[in-house]
Amino acid sequence: METQDSLQGRADRVQAALNAAFGVGGKTLDASLRKTGRRLPRRLHAEARRIVDAQGLGGHPKLMRQVDGAALAAAEDRVVTYLKGIDRADQRKGFWLGIAGAVAFNILLIIAGVVVWMWWTGHV
Repeated sequence: METQDSLQGRADRVQAALNAAFGVGGKTLDASLRKTGRRLPRRLHAEARRIVDAQGLGGHPKLMRQVDGAALAAAEDRVVTYLKGIDRADQRKGFWLGIAGAVAFNILLIIAGVVVWMWWTGHV
């Protein structure tokens, strides 16, 4: 049977993985999930939401009987496994390479435009 402490431990592990993967901070797992937004797939967001919902039942012993500990453990494992596969350095590198590609394309477009303009006006 799950206890409030074990639920809090699960929530802390998922929240720490969210912080490591996306750099989101929050006082609770619910706040961290809201800040994560669309960066976490919908299916995994729902898995993490299960842990938050189970925490809501944590203060009441009779309601805690409704919590499926095995399902929560599996949900935690899936979310943490996905988040450990995210490389923040690779995301930053991809972001800057995308910007560099866009700038390079724009420079080439401007140069091509200048060459066409010079040809059209007879300077070339």
